[in-house]
Amino acid sequence: MLIKMLTGNQAAAFAAMNSMVRFVAAYPITPATPVIETISKLVEEGIMEAKFVPVESEHSAMAACIGASAAGLRTFTATSSHGLAYMHEMLHWAVNARTPVVMVVANRAIGPGWNIWSDLSDSLSQRDTGWLQFYCSSVQEIYDTIAMSYRVAEDVMVPAMVCYDGFVLSHTSVPVEITPLEGFINEYQPKWRISIEKPLTHGNILPPDAYISLRKAIHKAHRKALELIPEIEEEFFDHTGRSTPMLYETYRFEDAEEVLVAVGAVASEARIAVDILRSAGVKVGLLRLKSFRPFPSQIRRTLGDRKVTVIDRDFIPGVGGIVYQEISNLVQSDSMILGVGGADVTAEMIAEAFTKLVEV
Repeated sequence: MLIKMLTGNQAAAFAAMNSMVRFVAAYPITPATPVIETISKLVEEGIMEAKFVPVESEHSAMAACIGASAAGLRTFTATSSHGLAYMHEMLHWAVNARTPVVMVVANRAIGPGWNIWSDLSDSLSQRDTGWLQFYCSSVQEIYDTIAMSYRVAEDVMVPAMVCYDGFVLSHTSVPVEITPLEGFINEYQPKWRISIEKPLTHGNILPPDAYISLRKAIHKAHRKALELIPEIEEEFFDHTGRSTPMLYETYRFEDAEEVLVAVGAVASEARIAVDILRSAGVKVGLLRLKSFRPFPSQIRRTLGDRKVTVIDRDFIPGVGGIVYQEISNLVQSDSMILGVGGADVTAEMIAEAFTKLVEV
């Protein structure tokens, strides 16, 4: 095991290399650009055995990854914000074509006005495309989650996003365990591929019955992912000694009467906020949601009849918080929206906002 000082973006690049990615296509966009800069350097120096293709747009980047995946290669890309929005058509294509592309999203606000700071609206607004979505709360988790995402995606044949807050995690340097991944993840063995030797028509027009069957199959793949993820978590722990959750985790939950629900880097501050509130005599716990798609509906049982307050680092006009909407489908909950457009979110702010909600 090697420990290196890495940013979240660099950790993503090293995870792609050690996950035996053989094809990368990308177009630069802040704050995800350093992922691709690091990969291009690793490829140029012969450290990473992969084909790197710089393209003219994010739409083309995803199209190239879909094509390479369909040809039987493990593929990877990185983007953010408007780059992700520009990919939107191809995100649907990647799912319906059953290509297990893995992409990191350095979360950034959507403009105009132009804003380069953290806001989860970019990836959360793509929640209905059918991609798996995992949200990280630390730099180490970025490295770990990419490796596990390949295992899940390639088993169920659905692409996956690994999302993390722009600048808060993408540009923060911390010690990261660069554990070799061989044995946990090996060379990609595609379940299907296009080839010159066996030509076929793929992605052609589907009549209604066939299209319905396709969408049902993708839904079943998400359900299967929910069952598979705990097994992969256990295998990853056996391989690395690190316990990295993929669905969700709880903190100070046993005697909690009220619960904060948080996603991404804000969850790290929420953890401290729970300690602050506990010291003030408030029996509150934290549920950190890691997997947004597939959505782990079993958290209904975990939350029970506790009072729930959801923290959203996103805001959709006419709707409010996206995570709040999902949790509200399971249990009655309150909502607080913090950190939109990259505004700082501290544990003290979370504790103060929660206290005001409780008083109301």
